[in-house]
Amino acid sequence: MATLLHIDSAVFPQGSASREVTAAFVSAWREQHPDGKVIYRDLAASPLPHLDAATAASGIESPLRAELAAELADADAVLIGAPMYNFSIPSTLKAWLDHVIIVGHNAATEASPLAGTPFTVVASRGGSYAPGTPREDSEFVQNYLEKLLTSMFAAEVDFIVPELTLAASQPSMAQLIPLAEASRAKALDDATTKAKALAARLAA
Repeated sequence: MATLLHIDSAVFPQGSASREVTAAFVSAWREQHPDGKVIYRDLAASPLPHLDAATAASGIESPLRAELAAELADADAVLIGAPMYNFSIPSTLKAWLDHVIIVGHNAATEASPLAGTPFTVVASRGGSYAPGTPREDSEFVQNYLEKLLTSMFAAEVDFIVPELTLAASQPSMAQLIPLAEASRAKALDDATTKAKALAARLAA
C-alpha cells in the first residue's frame, strides 16, 4: 500500500489553480490506487512556525521536526502545490521545507533515505515564465525547488505548470484567456495521467 504526502500552500481555499490541480491528482491517485494512503497538510489553514534558533539546533530531536520528517519518510510519493507569489514560493511552504530538511538525518547525506522519492510539484503562476517569454529570468519556483529537492534529497522531481491563471480577472490579459484555458486543461490532464502512472508504478 503506497502512501502519498499531499502538501497545499495556496492562500485562498477557493479559486486556487494549484489546489484544483493537486485535487485532480489526488482523485486520480485514489481511483488508480484505492487501497493507498494519503497524508494531507494544508499549510495555509494550519501554517507552521518559522524555524527559530532553538528548533534548528535541536534537529530531529525537535518534536515538530521529527513529526514532519516522519511523514516525509513514510511517503512513497510527494505532491506539492506551489503557487508563485512575488516570483517565489509561499512563505508557508518555505517554512515546511526548513523544518523537514534536516541535514545529517534525511538531507545532504551520501545516501539520503529519500533518494529517488518522486516529488510532483504543481507550480501555478498568474503569468508566464516559460523559456522565451519576457519574464523567463524571473522564474524562481521551478528552478529553486528542483535544485533544492535534488540536492538535499536526491529526489525525482516532476512539474505540472498551469500558467496565466490571472488572465480571466485582469483586463490587460484578456487576449491571453484562450492560452490560459489551454494551460489549465493541460495541467488537469497531466495531473490525472501522472497520478495514475505513478500510483500504478508504486503499486507494482
